[in-house]
Amino acid sequence: MLGIIVSGRQVETNFLPIAENKFVVTIPDADNINHIVIFITEVTSFPEGLGGAVYFSWPDPIAPPNWQFLGHISKTKPSAIFKISNLKKNHEFVNNDLGGFGIGNISHNAQIGISIEPLTVILQQEQILMSEPKMALMDEPNVNVFMEFAQKTILNFLNYISSFSVTQAQMTPNPTENFVPLSSIQSWYETFQRRLQQNPNFWKA
Repeated sequence: MLGIIVSGRQVETNFLPIAENKFVVTIPDADNINHIVIFITEVTSFPEGLGGAVYFSWPDPIAPPNWQFLGHISKTKPSAIFKISNLKKNHEFVNNDLGGFGIGNISHNAQIGISIEPLTVILQQEQILMSEPKMALMDEPNVNVFMEFAQKTILNFLNYISSFSVTQAQMTPNPTENFVPLSSIQSWYETFQRRLQQNPNFWKA
């Protein structure tokens, strides 16, 4: 009874149940998608007093799914359009063979999840979601303090790790020890800095 519309594509209704009240659909090649429309195909079949909480996930192949609440649909609101362009992760940590386990390339498929929940619970989530931008504006000085703290913390971490760096010729073989290339830490530091400048709250995602 659920459908999704992505501009320029066919209507998708193949939501897969993953629990009694939860359904998921995959959106392939989601990099350039800005908006999606979620709708109910049979309004009469939607339970009374319940709604469909809509969640978005931009899967990471080396981390658990991170579901972000978008809004809801219900009998009185059978369709809704959601902007997802500002929610999609910037996957900048590329590692095609992490630890030799063959995890592979980063996924470009997004997921939409619908969770059937009481409307009272869903509306409370929406109120929280709507209040977040206002809180961010009120707390702008705190955001600057946090950015300075985060930048100094990761710089301190980088300097500390660098103090132990040695060349391969200087390394003493130790089968019980794991080694990480310093270039990987430096790449993480640069990426963290860039993402922090773009969005001080990216770490909440």
